[in-house]
Amino acid sequence: MMYGGGIEGKKEMAILRPSIQARRANMTVKFQDLYGFAVEGNVDDVNVLNEVREKVRQQGKVWWALEASKGANWYLDLSSSLNFSALVNGITLKKLIRKGIPPNLRPKVWFTLSGAAKKKSTVPDSYYNDLITAVHDKVTPATNQIDHDLPRTFPGHPWLDTGEGHAALRRVLVGYSFRDSDVGYCQGLNYVAALLLLVMKTEEEAFWMLAVLLENVLVNDCYTTNLSGCHVEQRVFKDLLSKKCQRLAAHLEAMEFDVSLVCTEWFLCLFSKSLPSETTLRVWDVLFYEGAKVLFHVALAIFKMNEEELLLTHHVGDVINVIQRSSHHLFDPDELLTVAVAFDKIGFMTSTNITKQRKKQEPAVMAELDQRIRRLNSLNSDDK
Repeated sequence: MMYGGGIEGKKEMAILRPSIQARRANMTVKFQDLYGFAVEGNVDDVNVLNEVREKVRQQGKVWWALEASKGANWYLDLSSSLNFSALVNGITLKKLIRKGIPPNLRPKVWFTLSGAAKKKSTVPDSYYNDLITAVHDKVTPATNQIDHDLPRTFPGHPWLDTGEGHAALRRVLVGYSFRDSDVGYCQGLNYVAALLLLVMKTEEEAFWMLAVLLENVLVNDCYTTNLSGCHVEQRVFKDLLSKKCQRLAAHLEAMEFDVSLVCTEWFLCLFSKSLPSETTLRVWDVLFYEGAKVLFHVALAIFKMNEEELLLTHHVGDVINVIQRSSHHLFDPDELLTVAVAFDKIGFMTSTNITKQRKKQEPAVMAELDQRIRRLNSLNSDDK
């Protein structure tokens, strides 16, 4: 196993084996997942993870067979070609990605299909090293907040929570804060960048993945000071929930439950704090290929999967508990992405439709934020 440098290409994924005593008592067991995170669950969870790892092995064989028959980089030129073969390959690739990219191929596939490789190619090879060198000793509000957040980013992880891990994460976050001063640094990016460091082969590749994510994949202004983009996403999600899960949405509305209580973390951390790591990365597989619409698919799926239990709740705190308990134990990505509801049962949501919804919600969000600023200014004037 390797941390901070991707998953070792030929490394076998260990079968998790709870003790005989744990199996007999069906008690809580602790174990480490593929990316080094400590996981707590029961023996059923262990069995699910073992089944998932076997699926990953089988999926890896499919990818390797395609590379053997079509060539190692068969998926690279699909977007620039309109011939029938490219169309067939494109459909094949979409299905493959939804079933999961093998961990040892994930860095290469992500870096290529997301546009990160193309973005990196537009600047000198020394860009990242020059940037890190130039900003090494600079102190800003962003660097101060980053330093504050480093030890709070996945504490206890065997690589991230070390001096080496903190240093690598700091370089990526500080470097990006100077690349894009409008974003600078926003809490939530530390978790996203940390997970990118665990997946990608190099620190520099993690930096470019963060860049393409913020500049091309996600909605604008999601991480700016007023988080206007994140507020827009929450309003769009609330509207989608009312259309796709009408009974549940009405129940939550009657309870005065605000979806931002759970969705803010989802949209800012891209589920990295809410779902098990292997499930999160399956979501990111689709995110980097199909775009941000998958975040709405997954968010709706989590609510839909818990609909019957949520309809029995009477307090806001109970809703949060149900959602958190469920999401933290979604060890089988297929239950979320394929078998359950994310793509098959939620309904067809195009990126175009979601873009229209965003534009519809933007004026209300900006008016609300403007009103909030005026209220704060008024309070400050009264204090003086």
